[in-house]
Amino acid sequence: MSPFTGSAARTSDWRHVRCAITEGVATVTLARPEKLNALTFGAYADLRDLLAELSREKSVRALVLAGEGRGFCSGGDVDEIIGATLAMDTSQLLDFNRMTGQVVRAVRECPFPVIAAVHGVAAGAGAVLALAADFRVADPTARFSFLFTRVGLSGGDMGAAYLLPRVVGLGHATRLLMLGEPVRAPEAERIGLISQLTDEGGADEAARTLARRLADGPALAHAQTKALLTAELDMPLAASVELDAATQALLMNGEDYAEFHAAFKEKRPPKWRGR
Repeated sequence: MSPFTGSAARTSDWRHVRCAITEGVATVTLARPEKLNALTFGAYADLRDLLAELSREKSVRALVLAGEGRGFCSGGDVDEIIGATLAMDTSQLLDFNRMTGQVVRAVRECPFPVIAAVHGVAAGAGAVLALAADFRVADPTARFSFLFTRVGLSGGDMGAAYLLPRVVGLGHATRLLMLGEPVRAPEAERIGLISQLTDEGGADEAARTLARRLADGPALAHAQTKALLTAELDMPLAASVELDAATQALLMNGEDYAEFHAAFKEKRPPKWRGR
């Protein structure tokens, strides 16, 4: 995302999510616990716009996406979204579906690692939000359900048909997207959907610990690694190694690379500056 802003002022007034930034770690919390953090039109728009703002915020080096209450996110609100979309025409529906996809793109394209802290239900759009993150830290209560076919829609919603096979393989992705059955934490860990399985109730703390580790590290190297992982998913090998070479040449001319060498010589930890 571009670091250059337009005329719109930055804001800390987000009505549908909570955001806090502490020493380079942003924590974005879905905060409708009485509705299992079901997403509304406003929540999607806030997530899209907030991620764009944080991407321009040089102080953010890692982000934790969490859900308040008994679960991570139960997906789109049945009354406020599904009921409302029945009254929309095709043009309006296309605008809405493009917006939900923009949220996933924002998660994938923001220049810092995103860690989803998952407990309880992660269903529908909630499962895709977790899927889009770079890390999924979950406790044993977590269960992922890609429910789209169960409401009569395509399982390929919000980029799920692109992302899921690349995380768990085509066979598992076909089963999960076609059948919409819940995947509980032990199986999710086995097939690679979970990056780290914690003790019950420990997902948020483990996600914060991982975010702290990432934020204290070489931010530019992390940003470029994330960008390459996304860009090279569909590249031939020759194009990938050329892009890797160009990226490394730029980073080798950066301050962090020189700082590592100096710290190694002086037998001290590096002081990363993200440059």
